[in-house]
Amino acid sequence: MRASTRARRGEIRQFWRTFSRNQLAMCGGAVVTVLVFLAVLAPALAPWDPNRPDTRKILVAPSSSHWFGTDPLGRDVLSRVLYGSRISLSVGFVSVGIAAAIGMLLGAAAGYYGGVVDNVVMRLVDLMLVFPRFFLLLAVLAFLKPSIWTIMTVIGLTGWMGVARLVRAEFLTLREREFVIWSESVGAGALRIIFRHILPNAIAPILVAMTLGIPAAILTEAGLSFLGLGVQPPYATWGNILNDGRDYIEIAWWLTLYPGLAILITVLSYNLMGEGIRDALDPRLRQSRVGRILRLGR
Repeated sequence: MRASTRARRGEIRQFWRTFSRNQLAMCGGAVVTVLVFLAVLAPALAPWDPNRPDTRKILVAPSSSHWFGTDPLGRDVLSRVLYGSRISLSVGFVSVGIAAAIGMLLGAAAGYYGGVVDNVVMRLVDLMLVFPRFFLLLAVLAFLKPSIWTIMTVIGLTGWMGVARLVRAEFLTLREREFVIWSESVGAGALRIIFRHILPNAIAPILVAMTLGIPAAILTEAGLSFLGLGVQPPYATWGNILNDGRDYIEIAWWLTLYPGLAILITVLSYNLMGEGIRDALDPRLRQSRVGRILRLGR
């Protein structure tokens, strides 16, 4: 037990050393941390009520009292962007959690049992991948009442296929290892082998997929809200703030600039952090990338 604990601590230290050398990944992680704190502290940081209209301040340009200006109803854009970060990040975390849970269960079953189970799961994955995800979301939401919980659930239920394929590939490799064969020989049950022995060793690609899935979910929610099918007003999201500014882009540029920058910075930061985590967790990928760079330099 002590040896395994020391080995695990050594792996964590090695991961941190590798990750910390990647300056872009560290910058992305720092920005993500700041964004999470801004989302959590939005009620304390927002200078105005994000849902309170003021007809005396309609489309006021950025100033000392309204740093990001106001919208067509006189609401403070900075406050709405801060509150919108709570919705966007919540959708990202929850929907990716749902997708990861479904993908892990189905991918683990397909990779461990193989045969008929593998064929059924993979055909289901292929069927889901046939339909463009965004249009599938539009079709589903056309029959449901848009709300934050509906958006989270639908994005999660349509985004598990990549995780399932990653987990299946890892299980196909790990189920042939000695520790799995030994566990089966001593009579360990399938669920114990899957969740106690194989899944912890397959967690690295799952973590990377989740990290890279969060910005995709945020972009999806922003696109749905921009089209009016996402989280409905008066709740502020980056997508519906952009939608509010669509008709005023020539006279109120701030309505599209600031929420657009928020989406850009968030997605870029998560992608940089995810790339850094992937490189730190997968030394084979890092070595192959170094080899390609060296070959190109010759």
